[in-house]
Amino acid sequence: MPVKLPSYADIILPLAVPQYYTYQIPDQLKAKVKIGCRVTVVLGKRRIYTGIIRQLHDDPPEGFQISTILSLLDEKPLVSLKQIEFWEWLADYYMCTPGEVFRAAMPSGLKMESETQIYPKEPEAIPESITDAENQLLDVLEQSPGISLHKLASTLGKKDVMPQVKHLIDKDVVTLEEKLKKGFKPRLIDFIKLDDKFRSEIKLNEVLTGLEKKAPKQAELLLQFLELGGFDKENKDSLVPKNKLLRSADASHATLNALIRKGLFRMISKEISRLSDHTGASRNPYELNANQTKAYKSIQQQFADKDVVLLHGVTSSGKTELYIHLINEQISQGKQVLYLLPEIALTAQIIQRLKIVFGDKVGVYHSKFSDEERVEVYQNLAGLKKLNSPSYQVILGVRSSVFLPFSDLGLVIVDEEHENTYKQFDPAPRYNARDSVIVLAGMHGGKVLMGTATPSFESYMNALTGKYGLVELSERYMNIQLPEITVVDVREARHRKQMHLHFSTVLLDSINEALANNEQIILFQNRRGFSPYIECNACGWIPHCKNCDVSLTYHKKFNSLTCHYCGYNIPNPSNCSSCGNNDIRTRGFGTEKIEDEIAAIFPDANVIRMDLDTARTRK
Repeated sequence: MPVKLPSYADIILPLAVPQYYTYQIPDQLKAKVKIGCRVTVVLGKRRIYTGIIRQLHDDPPEGFQISTILSLLDEKPLVSLKQIEFWEWLADYYMCTPGEVFRAAMPSGLKMESETQIYPKEPEAIPESITDAENQLLDVLEQSPGISLHKLASTLGKKDVMPQVKHLIDKDVVTLEEKLKKGFKPRLIDFIKLDDKFRSEIKLNEVLTGLEKKAPKQAELLLQFLELGGFDKENKDSLVPKNKLLRSADASHATLNALIRKGLFRMISKEISRLSDHTGASRNPYELNANQTKAYKSIQQQFADKDVVLLHGVTSSGKTELYIHLINEQISQGKQVLYLLPEIALTAQIIQRLKIVFGDKVGVYHSKFSDEERVEVYQNLAGLKKLNSPSYQVILGVRSSVFLPFSDLGLVIVDEEHENTYKQFDPAPRYNARDSVIVLAGMHGGKVLMGTATPSFESYMNALTGKYGLVELSERYMNIQLPEITVVDVREARHRKQMHLHFSTVLLDSINEALANNEQIILFQNRRGFSPYIECNACGWIPHCKNCDVSLTYHKKFNSLTCHYCGYNIPNPSNCSSCGNNDIRTRGFGTEKIEDEIAAIFPDANVIRMDLDTARTRK
């Protein structure tokens, strides 16, 4: 008796709606659809979305006309059932919808959706009722037909252009079309291969001799190809990257194309990973000292009856090496590990330590990666990687890493668990990654280790009351002494005339002493830019952001005022907008001003500034 195939699917769409949408499954897809696969569907009259199949069934919905799934995007599920259950828990606990969680969880390259594009019509005559604003909009459309609503609003400098667009549709002057945005594109590299007909030394010598007489440039390119390893008797598939060959031979594309036309070379496109080059492990974990060993055994013992353990260790007590030993234990059992950090800046130093021990088993995931790179990490963990690369068993990432498709999560490490950056405040889901991973690990039967030198109140209370296990490391590694901390009352120092610009004499004396010893100095300031705001000295006017209503930060390098929330930017005004006075002064100080003043005070010192203005990308 044939198996009855489901006729309907409940779909999660990336929208803030509480319910799932039911669609009919076309006959040709009934045997292929699975829970967790992506499909494209139409919502309403036009809009196309990528959705995730939540449930398959045979219960037709009542009361409305049902639409049909347009296409199936995955042969294998991209999202596991555990992930979907985790999304539903997040939506319930943090009071949002599964669609909003879906939107946050998936890299953009895996969420294709349509965008509205606007095209001008060619009416017999433009209606007289067209307003100046609508005329301006039509001018933009004449230059850029098919522009999206978002780009149109940006070009016109408006938040919303839909009222004007709707009026123009009513007047039969413009029309709207929905086009599907392009999703993830694999990275393709062109390689050059020697044709099989010429895979003998005798044949190659004949060709080379002929080329040297008639086409010396082509002969040079062929020789360079052979020098780069293009001819290997043992390997028929030896390839040379096209761009590398052209650079090495200083040859033109025309020369290469001539050899391809002659049938000597063949060009092959191969998919190449965008992720970092593969590196093998180069050492085993270091041996733990007596205190670390005691803490390690205590963690293992407490994991026997606790799902969460708080590791309270003073700074430099060797917590990271403890983590490495615990990760090694999980990897040896074939399980996966999620290592959470509160911010992207910390990943660079930690990844080096992990790569030395675990090599290619470690992957990194955060928002400074391009969307294509995040898609590749996602596909790797989902078991959908098409490239010949190792599967990740350890993921080092920030809070968004909780959404990755883990299959057998054995351990989650939450480093610096007290940091507030584990909490997402906007947009939904407004989740706390530190708390959410406890549920995620529980779904996989895994454990959670929270490490910090300064536990949060709630975690420490949970540990003291027995809800969490508690392990303490009270001594620094190799008994290194804690640094001396001197607190300077700047208000009192200014009153006593002991300040030079923004620096106390205590700080300047310490800097002088360090420079005399050929040592380095780090100065921390929690505001970037030159000054937090500017002010008219006559009337007290302060420029504010038109969107956020916060004071604009002055950046001297660009001579502009910038809102650090939304990016709104205006040139630095020379006159007060309120009273017209030109006596405008900077107030407060940021990293840019600190850099200028320190360079002036210590002209022989090499001063460099590192903040979001000088280091904008992950590289």
